[in-house]
Amino acid sequence: MTTDYLHYPYASQRMTTVANKGMVATSQPLAAQAGLDLLKSGGNAIDAAIATAAVLTVVEPTSNGIGGDAFALVWTKGKLHGLNGSGPAPQSISIDSVKERGYNEIPKYGWIPVTVPGIPASWAALSKRFGKLSLKEALAPAIHYAEEGFPVSPILSKFWKGAYTKFAEEFKAEEFQHWFETFAPDGRAPEVGEVWKSKGHAETLRQIAETDAASFYKGEIADQIDAFSKTYNGFLTKEDLAAFKPEWVDPISVQYRGYDVWEIPPNGQGLIALSTLNIVKGFEFDHKESVDTYHKQIEAMKLAFADGQKYITDEHDMSVAVRDLLSPAYGESRRQLIGEEALLPSPGQPPKGGTVYLATADDEGNMVSFIQSNYMGFGSGLVVPGTGIALQNRGHNFSMDPEHDNALKGGKRTYHTIIPGFLSKDGDPIGPFGVMGGFMQPQGHLQVITNLIDFHLNPQSALDAPRWQWVEGKRVWVESTFPPHLAEALSRKGHEIEVQLEKGAFGRGQIIWRDQQSGTLFGGTESRTDGTIAAY
Repeated sequence: MTTDYLHYPYASQRMTTVANKGMVATSQPLAAQAGLDLLKSGGNAIDAAIATAAVLTVVEPTSNGIGGDAFALVWTKGKLHGLNGSGPAPQSISIDSVKERGYNEIPKYGWIPVTVPGIPASWAALSKRFGKLSLKEALAPAIHYAEEGFPVSPILSKFWKGAYTKFAEEFKAEEFQHWFETFAPDGRAPEVGEVWKSKGHAETLRQIAETDAASFYKGEIADQIDAFSKTYNGFLTKEDLAAFKPEWVDPISVQYRGYDVWEIPPNGQGLIALSTLNIVKGFEFDHKESVDTYHKQIEAMKLAFADGQKYITDEHDMSVAVRDLLSPAYGESRRQLIGEEALLPSPGQPPKGGTVYLATADDEGNMVSFIQSNYMGFGSGLVVPGTGIALQNRGHNFSMDPEHDNALKGGKRTYHTIIPGFLSKDGDPIGPFGVMGGFMQPQGHLQVITNLIDFHLNPQSALDAPRWQWVEGKRVWVESTFPPHLAEALSRKGHEIEVQLEKGAFGRGQIIWRDQQSGTLFGGTESRTDGTIAAY
């Protein structure tokens, strides 16, 4: 991407960060600095990504933790690699076994939605294959912050207090008390600037570092998780943990205006972002602040989501092929459905044939797009006693309909919301991008990519631009900074527009682009959170 796009006169809350040796962009300053320190001490972008991700489990526990899942896109030595670090449902769970416990839908909290955590094994896999430093060196900063503590940042404190208030009302059962012992030891959420620490979290990270994550899946930590599960009749066992391995996958892409946009293949919802781009690339967007632009983007996103929610699951269980969903012919057939009025989305039939995000780059040409999450903030509400491990609740996304592609089944990976993105052109890397935030993520990817490519915004402006989010049916949220006259015009087209004051509803993103001519790095970070870029 040439530097002409870097000077577009769009009002941003910050300036694009520029550097040439190394860069780390994420949602928390201490985590970004930890990654930069790894770069300066001889590590590469992969080591920096692992270090940053590990620190984030400590300093942003409202969005991720050791007990969650991860995905990564890694550019190194002229090739893009994908890592699917999402864990499956326990082997013993089934639709019938959940119904026997009195549920017709999978609950959000407790043991039923808990799936195998994939984060520790993902760190180890990335380190072993591409890192220059040991996993022990990469996790050292996170261990320090967990053991010595860190001062809580403003936006983190807000989300932490919200979670505490909700959990205090809902979590009365005994198995949830370990969450309060770990994250509210003084009977409340920590205040801004107050130092919080977790000795158990530090010890867990230390064991992961010293054993290359083996302790988590086959050793002492696995035994602790297994014992906790057995105590409360959970489905997860140490056999489930021992059987898990992250999967190296071939990234999927679509070409958009001469660029290749890359995502992780299903079970992730990156397919939705690509499907939307595959639809809208048939339109010409003359102006960003145009009702026609917003209308067509929203309509295309609704159609892509309808397909995604019907078909996306563990790729082996999908009833349609990814290549068919992304085919030009299918994109054209969906495009033809978009008219002048808002529609109610429905899936088509193609021909048969609370997350954290970070981006890193180094001066060797390596670049990483990495995302990890517990889902819904703190996840299941369960914390393994004495370990700091908040277990994820990804199983909540499974369907209880046995005929659905994403039907619950033991050993199966569910439809997954977290997605890293990457952009390239003519076989050369441009760089990583991502927008975390549940089902906002593919919507954020679409808006960021079109802001950059169609409207020539620089990385920071592309992130700062007002966002929209399709919610369901014809209902669309817009930020308070969204132009009122465009919101009114969209309403006249049948969209049910609601101004959403909570900035957290619109995701939190990061971008690092490498200029193809100079090699200079340009970074953008999210103004909707405590985001920062560390660079040199």
